[in-house]
Amino acid sequence: MTNAISGLGLAPDAAMITFPIDMFLPGSDILALTTRKQEFYDGLTRWQSVYAKAAPGAVPMLKVEGETYEDALQRANDLAITNLWGDGLPLWPATKSRVDRILRGTPLPRDHVVGKFPPRGGITTVETCAVSLAMAGGRPEYLPVLIAAVEAFLHPETNAEQLQAASGSAFPVVVVNGPIAKQIRLNSGFGCLGPDPQRPAGASIGRALRLIQQNVGGALPGIGAMANYGGMRSVNMVFAEDEDNLPESWPTHGTERHGFAREANAVSVFFSNGATNARRRGAKKETPEEDATQGMYRMAEFMRVPNYTNLSGYEKGTPGAILIPGVVANNMAKLGWTKPKMREFFYEHSRIPQAEIKRNGGTAWIEMDANPLTQASAKVDPWPITLKPENFIIIIAGGGHPTNSFWLQGYSPRVIGKEIRVPETFEQLLVEADRDLGCGDEVCRI
Repeated sequence: MTNAISGLGLAPDAAMITFPIDMFLPGSDILALTTRKQEFYDGLTRWQSVYAKAAPGAVPMLKVEGETYEDALQRANDLAITNLWGDGLPLWPATKSRVDRILRGTPLPRDHVVGKFPPRGGITTVETCAVSLAMAGGRPEYLPVLIAAVEAFLHPETNAEQLQAASGSAFPVVVVNGPIAKQIRLNSGFGCLGPDPQRPAGASIGRALRLIQQNVGGALPGIGAMANYGGMRSVNMVFAEDEDNLPESWPTHGTERHGFAREANAVSVFFSNGATNARRRGAKKETPEEDATQGMYRMAEFMRVPNYTNLSGYEKGTPGAILIPGVVANNMAKLGWTKPKMREFFYEHSRIPQAEIKRNGGTAWIEMDANPLTQASAKVDPWPITLKPENFIIIIAGGGHPTNSFWLQGYSPRVIGKEIRVPETFEQLLVEADRDLGCGDEVCRI
Protein backbone atom coordinates (compact mmCIF):
# COMPACT_ATOMS: atom_id res chain seq x y z
CA MET A 1 0.00 0.00 0.00
CA THR A 2 2.86 2.38 0.84
CA ASN A 3 4.42 1.65 -2.55
CA ALA A 4 1.11 2.21 -4.33
CA ILE A 5 0.72 5.59 -2.62
CA SER A 6 4.26 6.57 -3.65
CA GLY A 7 3.54 5.46 -7.21
CA LEU A 8 0.65 7.92 -7.35
CA GLY A 9 3.01 10.73 -6.39
CA LEU A 10 1.75 11.03 -2.81
CA ALA A 11 3.85 11.03 0.34
CA PRO A 12 5.01 7.48 1.18
CA ASP A 13 4.38 8.15 4.88
CA ALA A 14 0.70 9.01 4.36
CA ALA A 15 -1.56 8.32 7.32
CA MET A 16 -2.46 4.65 7.46
CA ILE A 17 -4.47 2.48 9.83
CA THR A 18 -3.71 -1.23 9.85
CA PHE A 19 -5.89 -4.15 10.88
CA PRO A 20 -5.15 -7.88 11.24
CA ILE A 21 -5.63 -9.87 8.04
CA ASP A 22 -8.24 -12.02 9.83
CA MET A 23 -10.70 -9.16 9.64
CA PHE A 24 -10.77 -9.40 5.86
CA LEU A 25 -11.43 -13.12 5.63
CA PRO A 26 -14.90 -14.60 4.97
CA GLY A 27 -17.22 -14.51 8.00
CA SER A 28 -15.12 -11.98 9.92
CA ASP A 29 -16.40 -9.25 12.25
CA ILE A 30 -15.73 -5.72 10.98
CA LEU A 31 -16.91 -4.02 14.17
CA ALA A 32 -13.31 -2.85 14.79
CA LEU A 33 -13.72 -0.35 11.96
CA THR A 34 -16.29 1.60 13.95
CA THR A 35 -14.49 1.34 17.29
CA ARG A 36 -11.35 2.91 15.79
CA LYS A 37 -13.04 5.69 13.85
CA GLN A 38 -11.15 8.41 15.74
CA GLU A 39 -7.94 7.19 14.11
CA PHE A 40 -9.51 7.81 10.73
CA TYR A 41 -10.53 11.34 11.77
CA ASP A 42 -7.03 12.10 13.04
CA GLY A 43 -5.39 10.77 9.90
CA LEU A 44 -7.56 12.96 7.72
CA THR A 45 -7.20 16.16 9.76
CA ARG A 46 -3.90 16.13 11.69
CA TRP A 47 -1.35 14.20 9.63
CA GLN A 48 1.75 15.96 8.25
CA SER A 49 4.41 14.35 6.08
CA VAL A 50 7.99 14.34 7.27
CA TYR A 51 9.04 14.42 3.61
CA ALA A 52 7.74 17.97 3.30
CA LYS A 53 10.53 19.06 5.64
CA ALA A 54 13.30 17.13 3.90
CA ALA A 55 15.86 19.22 2.03
CA PRO A 56 16.27 18.36 -1.67
CA GLY A 57 19.68 17.56 -3.08
CA ALA A 58 21.79 15.04 -4.95
CA VAL A 59 22.48 11.72 -3.25
CA PRO A 60 26.22 11.47 -2.50
CA MET A 61 28.32 8.53 -3.69
CA LEU A 62 28.94 5.89 -1.04
CA LYS A 63 32.50 5.10 0.02
CA VAL A 64 33.44 1.70 1.37
CA GLU A 65 36.93 0.95 2.68
CA GLY A 66 38.66 -2.18 3.94
CA GLU A 67 42.09 -3.43 4.83
CA THR A 68 42.14 -5.50 1.62
CA TYR A 69 40.12 -5.54 -1.59
CA GLU A 70 38.38 -8.67 -0.35
CA ASP A 71 37.50 -6.95 2.93
CA ALA A 72 36.13 -3.89 1.10
CA LEU A 73 34.07 -6.11 -1.22
CA GLN A 74 32.60 -7.96 1.75
CA ARG A 75 31.74 -4.69 3.47
CA ALA A 76 30.08 -3.39 0.30
CA ASN A 77 27.92 -6.50 0.15
CA ASP A 78 27.07 -6.20 3.84
CA LEU A 79 26.07 -2.58 3.24
CA ALA A 80 23.78 -3.60 0.38
CA ILE A 81 22.02 -6.20 2.53
CA THR A 82 21.72 -3.77 5.47
CA ASN A 83 20.02 -1.24 3.20
CA LEU A 84 17.84 -3.89 1.49
CA TRP A 85 19.50 -3.34 -1.91
CA GLY A 86 20.65 -6.92 -2.39
CA ASP A 87 18.97 -10.25 -3.06
CA GLY A 88 21.02 -12.51 -0.80
CA LEU A 89 23.54 -13.42 -3.50
CA PRO A 90 26.95 -11.71 -3.82
CA LEU A 91 26.85 -8.38 -5.67
CA TRP A 92 29.39 -6.43 -7.67
CA PRO A 93 29.60 -2.88 -6.28
CA ALA A 94 28.24 -0.46 -8.89
CA THR A 95 31.33 1.76 -9.03
CA LYS A 96 31.43 4.69 -11.42
CA SER A 97 33.94 2.98 -13.69
CA ARG A 98 31.92 -0.24 -13.80
CA VAL A 99 28.68 1.61 -14.59
CA ASP A 100 30.39 3.74 -17.25
CA ARG A 101 31.63 0.53 -18.88
CA ILE A 102 28.14 -0.99 -18.90
CA LEU A 103 26.74 2.20 -20.48
CA ARG A 104 28.84 1.52 -23.58
CA GLY A 105 26.17 -1.00 -24.48
CA THR A 106 23.48 1.51 -25.48
CA PRO A 107 23.12 4.44 -27.89
CA LEU A 108 20.80 6.16 -25.38
CA PRO A 109 22.03 8.87 -22.98
CA ARG A 110 22.45 7.78 -19.37
CA ASP A 111 19.73 10.17 -18.15
CA HIS A 112 17.14 8.93 -20.68
CA VAL A 113 14.00 8.08 -18.71
CA VAL A 114 12.72 4.58 -19.45
CA GLY A 115 9.68 4.95 -17.18
CA LYS A 116 8.26 4.99 -13.67
CA PHE A 117 8.62 1.60 -12.02
CA PRO A 118 5.55 0.39 -10.11
CA PRO A 119 4.29 0.16 -7.49
CA ARG A 120 6.67 2.54 -5.68
CA GLY A 121 6.97 4.74 -8.77
CA GLY A 122 10.75 5.14 -8.79
CA ILE A 123 12.04 6.82 -11.94
CA THR A 124 14.00 4.35 -14.05
CA THR A 125 16.68 5.74 -16.35
CA VAL A 126 19.21 4.09 -18.64
CA GLU A 127 21.75 4.64 -15.87
CA THR A 128 19.43 2.86 -13.41
CA CYS A 129 19.48 -0.17 -15.72
CA ALA A 130 23.28 0.01 -15.98
CA VAL A 131 23.68 0.20 -12.20
CA SER A 132 21.52 -2.89 -11.70
CA LEU A 133 23.30 -4.78 -14.46
CA ALA A 134 26.65 -3.88 -12.92
CA MET A 135 25.46 -5.16 -9.52
CA ALA A 136 24.29 -8.39 -11.16
CA GLY A 137 27.70 -9.01 -12.72
CA GLY A 138 26.55 -8.23 -16.26
CA ARG A 139 28.39 -6.95 -19.31
CA PRO A 140 27.81 -3.96 -21.61
CA GLU A 141 26.54 -6.10 -24.52
CA TYR A 142 23.67 -7.27 -22.26
CA LEU A 143 22.38 -3.74 -21.64
CA PRO A 144 20.32 -3.37 -24.87
CA VAL A 145 18.29 -6.46 -23.96
CA LEU A 146 17.75 -5.30 -20.38
CA ILE A 147 16.55 -1.85 -21.47
CA ALA A 148 14.09 -3.38 -23.97
CA ALA A 149 12.85 -5.78 -21.28
CA VAL A 150 12.30 -2.90 -18.83
CA GLU A 151 10.43 -0.94 -21.53
CA ALA A 152 8.16 -3.93 -22.11
CA PHE A 153 7.72 -4.51 -18.36
CA LEU A 154 6.62 -0.89 -17.91
CA HIS A 155 4.08 -0.93 -20.74
CA PRO A 156 0.77 0.29 -19.25
CA GLU A 157 -1.13 -2.81 -20.36
CA THR A 158 1.07 -5.34 -18.54
CA ASN A 159 -0.65 -4.33 -15.29
CA ALA A 160 2.78 -4.54 -13.65
CA GLU A 161 1.65 -2.21 -10.88
CA GLN A 162 -0.68 -4.92 -9.59
CA LEU A 163 1.45 -7.94 -10.47
CA GLN A 164 4.48 -6.48 -8.66
CA ALA A 165 2.50 -6.13 -5.43
CA ALA A 166 -0.16 -8.87 -5.58
CA SER A 167 -0.13 -12.20 -3.74
CA GLY A 168 0.00 -14.37 -6.87
CA SER A 169 3.81 -14.76 -7.17
CA ALA A 170 4.07 -13.40 -10.71
CA PHE A 171 7.47 -13.11 -12.37
CA PRO A 172 8.45 -11.74 -15.80
CA VAL A 173 9.50 -14.03 -18.64
CA VAL A 174 11.72 -12.44 -21.31
CA VAL A 175 12.00 -14.19 -24.69
CA VAL A 176 14.61 -12.88 -27.14
CA ASN A 177 14.50 -13.22 -30.91
CA GLY A 178 17.07 -12.17 -33.47
CA PRO A 179 20.82 -12.57 -33.99
CA ILE A 180 21.64 -10.70 -30.78
CA ALA A 181 20.74 -13.81 -28.79
CA LYS A 182 23.73 -15.75 -30.12
CA GLN A 183 25.94 -12.68 -30.13
CA ILE A 184 25.60 -12.17 -26.38
CA ARG A 185 25.60 -15.91 -25.55
CA LEU A 186 21.95 -16.21 -24.57
CA ASN A 187 20.80 -19.80 -24.31
CA SER A 188 18.00 -21.37 -26.37
CA GLY A 189 18.91 -25.04 -26.03
CA PHE A 190 19.77 -27.44 -23.22
CA GLY A 191 19.25 -25.74 -19.87
CA CYS A 192 17.96 -22.54 -21.47
CA LEU A 193 16.24 -21.46 -18.26
CA GLY A 194 19.63 -21.62 -16.52
CA PRO A 195 22.10 -21.77 -14.99
CA ASP A 196 24.63 -22.09 -17.81
CA PRO A 197 28.25 -20.88 -17.47
CA GLN A 198 28.75 -21.18 -21.24
CA ARG A 199 25.84 -18.79 -21.85
CA PRO A 200 25.71 -16.49 -18.81
CA ALA A 201 23.72 -13.60 -20.27
CA GLY A 202 20.26 -14.78 -19.20
CA ALA A 203 21.10 -14.98 -15.50
CA SER A 204 22.70 -11.51 -15.42
CA ILE A 205 19.91 -9.81 -17.37
CA GLY A 206 17.15 -11.49 -15.39
CA ARG A 207 18.82 -10.75 -12.07
CA ALA A 208 19.34 -7.10 -13.04
CA LEU A 209 15.64 -6.84 -13.87
CA ARG A 210 14.78 -8.38 -10.51
CA LEU A 211 17.03 -5.86 -8.70
CA ILE A 212 15.19 -3.02 -10.48
CA GLN A 213 11.86 -4.55 -9.44
CA GLN A 214 13.03 -4.52 -5.83
CA ASN A 215 15.18 -1.41 -5.53
CA VAL A 216 13.26 0.93 -7.82
CA GLY A 217 9.80 -0.65 -7.76
CA GLY A 218 9.82 -1.47 -4.06
CA ALA A 219 9.01 -5.17 -4.46
CA LEU A 220 10.35 -6.27 -1.07
CA PRO A 221 8.73 -9.51 0.18
CA GLY A 222 5.99 -8.85 2.70
CA ILE A 223 6.46 -5.08 2.41
CA GLY A 224 6.01 -4.03 -1.21
CA ALA A 225 5.40 -7.45 -2.76
CA MET A 226 2.74 -9.53 -1.05
CA ALA A 227 3.38 -12.70 -3.07
CA ASN A 228 2.83 -15.63 -0.72
CA TYR A 229 5.71 -17.62 -2.20
CA GLY A 230 7.70 -15.09 -4.20
CA GLY A 231 8.62 -14.95 -7.85
CA MET A 232 10.38 -18.34 -7.63
CA ARG A 233 13.65 -17.14 -9.17
CA SER A 234 16.21 -14.48 -8.26
CA VAL A 235 17.06 -14.23 -11.95
CA ASN A 236 13.53 -14.31 -13.46
CA MET A 237 13.47 -16.12 -16.84
CA VAL A 238 15.46 -14.76 -19.78
CA PHE A 239 16.15 -17.04 -22.76
CA ALA A 240 16.16 -17.08 -26.56
CA GLU A 241 13.96 -18.87 -29.04
CA ASP A 242 15.82 -21.65 -30.86
CA GLU A 243 15.46 -20.11 -34.31
CA ASP A 244 18.02 -22.45 -35.89
CA ASN A 245 15.76 -25.42 -35.19
CA LEU A 246 12.43 -23.90 -36.15
CA PRO A 247 10.58 -25.86 -38.84
CA GLU A 248 11.09 -24.09 -42.14
CA SER A 249 7.50 -22.87 -42.46
CA TRP A 250 7.09 -21.77 -38.82
CA PRO A 251 7.50 -18.09 -37.93
CA THR A 252 9.48 -16.97 -34.90
CA HIS A 253 7.60 -15.96 -31.78
CA GLY A 254 8.58 -12.30 -32.30
CA THR A 255 7.22 -12.31 -35.84
CA GLU A 256 4.04 -14.21 -35.05
CA ARG A 257 3.04 -12.39 -31.86
CA HIS A 258 4.41 -8.89 -32.48
CA GLY A 259 4.97 -8.57 -36.23
CA PHE A 260 8.75 -8.09 -36.04
CA ALA A 261 10.86 -9.00 -39.06
CA ARG A 262 12.48 -12.44 -38.89
CA GLU A 263 15.96 -10.96 -38.36
CA ALA A 264 14.87 -8.23 -35.95
CA ASN A 265 16.41 -8.13 -32.50
CA ALA A 266 13.48 -8.00 -30.10
CA VAL A 267 12.16 -9.05 -26.70
CA SER A 268 8.75 -10.38 -25.79
CA VAL A 269 7.70 -10.07 -22.15
CA PHE A 270 4.84 -11.75 -20.32
CA PHE A 271 4.19 -12.75 -16.72
CA SER A 272 4.02 -16.27 -15.34
CA ASN A 273 3.49 -17.62 -11.84
CA GLY A 274 4.31 -21.26 -12.28
CA ALA A 275 6.41 -23.68 -14.32
CA THR A 276 5.80 -27.38 -14.94
CA ASN A 277 7.75 -30.00 -16.84
CA ALA A 278 5.39 -31.97 -19.11
CA ARG A 279 6.37 -35.50 -20.17
CA ARG A 280 5.67 -35.25 -23.87
CA ARG A 281 7.15 -38.41 -25.41
CA GLY A 282 5.48 -41.80 -25.29
CA ALA A 283 6.98 -44.69 -23.28
CA LYS A 284 6.69 -47.59 -25.77
CA LYS A 285 6.69 -48.12 -29.53
CA GLU A 286 4.04 -45.64 -30.56
CA THR A 287 3.80 -44.60 -34.17
CA PRO A 288 4.97 -41.02 -34.90
CA GLU A 289 1.33 -39.97 -35.23
CA GLU A 290 0.37 -41.57 -31.90
CA ASP A 291 3.38 -40.05 -30.16
CA ALA A 292 2.50 -36.56 -31.42
CA THR A 293 -1.19 -36.79 -30.56
CA GLN A 294 -0.67 -38.32 -27.13
CA GLY A 295 1.94 -35.67 -26.35
CA MET A 296 -0.48 -32.93 -27.35
CA TYR A 297 -3.13 -34.36 -25.03
CA ARG A 298 -0.68 -34.50 -22.12
CA MET A 299 0.37 -30.89 -22.67
CA ALA A 300 -3.25 -29.74 -22.91
CA GLU A 301 -4.10 -31.54 -19.70
CA PHE A 302 -1.32 -29.71 -17.87
CA MET A 303 -2.97 -26.51 -19.05
CA ARG A 304 -6.41 -27.69 -17.91
CA VAL A 305 -5.99 -26.53 -14.31
CA PRO A 306 -8.71 -24.37 -12.65
CA ASN A 307 -6.28 -21.86 -11.15
CA TYR A 308 -7.90 -18.64 -12.49
CA THR A 309 -4.72 -16.56 -12.68
CA ASN A 310 -5.31 -16.85 -16.42
CA LEU A 311 -8.38 -14.62 -16.02
CA SER A 312 -6.13 -11.54 -16.00
CA GLY A 313 -5.21 -12.15 -19.63
CA TYR A 314 -8.43 -13.81 -20.76
CA GLU A 315 -9.12 -11.46 -23.69
CA LYS A 316 -5.79 -10.03 -24.84
CA GLY A 317 -3.09 -11.67 -22.75
CA THR A 318 -2.07 -15.29 -22.49
CA PRO A 319 -3.05 -18.36 -20.46
CA GLY A 320 0.60 -19.37 -20.67
CA ALA A 321 3.47 -20.45 -22.87
CA ILE A 322 4.41 -23.96 -23.91
CA LEU A 323 8.11 -24.52 -24.68
CA ILE A 324 8.77 -27.29 -27.21
CA PRO A 325 12.21 -28.57 -28.30
CA GLY A 326 13.16 -28.03 -31.93
CA VAL A 327 13.46 -31.77 -32.61
CA VAL A 328 9.84 -32.22 -31.55
CA ALA A 329 8.61 -29.22 -33.54
CA ASN A 330 10.25 -30.54 -36.71
CA ASN A 331 8.80 -34.01 -36.26
CA MET A 332 5.34 -32.54 -35.72
CA ALA A 333 5.71 -30.26 -38.73
CA LYS A 334 6.42 -33.33 -40.90
CA LEU A 335 3.11 -34.78 -39.66
CA GLY A 336 1.23 -31.66 -40.72
CA TRP A 337 1.11 -29.80 -37.43
CA THR A 338 1.42 -26.02 -37.53
CA LYS A 339 1.42 -23.51 -34.71
CA PRO A 340 -2.21 -22.44 -35.44
CA LYS A 341 -3.31 -26.09 -35.52
CA MET A 342 -1.59 -26.75 -32.20
CA ARG A 343 -3.26 -23.71 -30.63
CA GLU A 344 -6.67 -24.91 -31.78
CA PHE A 345 -5.94 -28.28 -30.19
CA PHE A 346 -4.86 -26.69 -26.89
CA TYR A 347 -7.91 -24.42 -26.95
CA GLU A 348 -10.32 -27.34 -27.32
CA HIS A 349 -8.62 -29.86 -25.05
CA SER A 350 -7.70 -27.59 -22.14
CA ARG A 351 -11.35 -26.75 -21.45
CA ILE A 352 -12.72 -27.45 -17.97
CA PRO A 353 -16.22 -28.90 -17.41
CA GLN A 354 -18.60 -26.52 -15.63
CA ALA A 355 -19.24 -29.17 -13.00
CA GLU A 356 -15.59 -28.85 -11.92
CA ILE A 357 -15.73 -25.06 -12.10
CA LYS A 358 -18.76 -24.97 -9.79
CA ARG A 359 -17.31 -27.58 -7.44
CA ASN A 360 -14.17 -25.56 -6.77
CA GLY A 361 -15.92 -22.19 -6.56
CA GLY A 362 -14.48 -20.90 -9.82
CA THR A 363 -17.78 -19.51 -11.09
CA ALA A 364 -17.55 -16.61 -8.64
CA TRP A 365 -14.02 -15.72 -9.78
CA ILE A 366 -15.12 -15.67 -13.42
CA GLU A 367 -18.32 -13.70 -12.79
CA MET A 368 -16.58 -11.05 -10.65
CA ASP A 369 -13.93 -10.31 -13.29
CA ALA A 370 -13.99 -6.73 -14.58
CA ASN A 371 -13.99 -7.80 -18.24
CA PRO A 372 -17.52 -8.45 -19.60
CA LEU A 373 -16.13 -11.01 -22.05
CA THR A 374 -14.63 -12.96 -19.18
CA GLN A 375 -17.87 -12.74 -17.21
CA ALA A 376 -19.83 -14.08 -20.18
CA SER A 377 -17.53 -17.11 -20.43
CA ALA A 378 -18.95 -18.40 -17.13
CA LYS A 379 -21.91 -19.77 -19.11
CA VAL A 380 -19.78 -21.79 -21.55
CA ASP A 381 -19.54 -25.53 -20.86
CA PRO A 382 -16.85 -26.81 -20.95
CA TRP A 383 -15.14 -23.56 -20.02
CA PRO A 384 -12.22 -22.44 -22.25
CA ILE A 385 -9.24 -21.19 -20.23
CA THR A 386 -8.78 -18.29 -22.67
CA LEU A 387 -11.01 -16.35 -25.04
CA LYS A 388 -9.32 -17.44 -28.27
CA PRO A 389 -6.68 -19.94 -29.45
CA GLU A 390 -4.32 -17.17 -30.56
CA ASN A 391 -3.63 -16.31 -26.92
CA PHE A 392 -1.61 -19.51 -26.39
CA ILE A 393 2.14 -18.89 -26.73
CA ILE A 394 4.23 -21.58 -28.45
CA ILE A 395 8.00 -21.13 -28.29
CA ILE A 396 10.64 -23.42 -29.73
CA ALA A 397 13.34 -23.78 -27.08
CA GLY A 398 15.13 -26.44 -25.08
CA GLY A 399 17.78 -29.03 -25.89
CA GLY A 400 17.61 -31.52 -28.73
CA HIS A 401 15.78 -34.21 -26.78
CA PRO A 402 12.16 -35.28 -27.45
CA THR A 403 10.97 -36.38 -24.00
CA ASN A 404 9.82 -33.15 -22.35
CA SER A 405 8.09 -29.87 -22.97
CA PHE A 406 7.65 -27.07 -20.43
CA TRP A 407 4.49 -25.19 -19.45
CA LEU A 408 4.75 -21.65 -18.07
CA GLN A 409 1.39 -20.85 -16.51
CA GLY A 410 0.27 -17.35 -17.45
CA TYR A 411 -0.61 -14.46 -15.17
CA SER A 412 -0.41 -11.89 -17.92
CA PRO A 413 -2.94 -9.31 -19.14
CA ARG A 414 -0.81 -8.63 -22.22
CA VAL A 415 2.27 -9.91 -24.02
CA ILE A 416 4.47 -6.94 -24.92
CA GLY A 417 7.14 -6.84 -27.61
CA LYS A 418 9.94 -4.28 -27.94
CA GLU A 419 12.75 -3.95 -30.45
CA ILE A 420 16.30 -3.93 -29.15
CA ARG A 421 18.56 -0.97 -29.96
CA VAL A 422 22.32 -1.51 -30.07
CA PRO A 423 25.12 1.09 -30.29
CA GLU A 424 27.35 1.53 -33.34
CA THR A 425 30.22 0.08 -31.32
CA PHE A 426 28.36 -3.17 -30.58
CA GLU A 427 30.72 -5.32 -32.66
CA GLN A 428 33.65 -4.06 -30.59
CA LEU A 429 31.83 -5.12 -27.41
CA LEU A 430 31.48 -8.61 -28.85
CA VAL A 431 35.20 -8.72 -29.64
CA GLU A 432 35.90 -7.78 -26.03
CA ALA A 433 33.53 -10.52 -24.84
CA ASP A 434 35.54 -13.10 -26.82
CA ARG A 435 38.69 -11.69 -25.24
CA ASP A 436 37.28 -11.87 -21.70
CA LEU A 437 35.16 -15.04 -21.86
CA GLY A 438 36.82 -17.06 -24.57
CA CYS A 439 35.48 -17.94 -28.00
CA GLY A 440 31.72 -17.56 -28.19
CA ASP A 441 31.08 -19.58 -31.34
CA GLU A 442 29.15 -22.86 -31.11
CA VAL A 443 32.20 -24.83 -32.30
CA CYS A 444 34.15 -23.58 -29.27
CA ARG A 445 31.62 -24.74 -26.68
CA ILE A 446 31.62 -28.05 -24.89
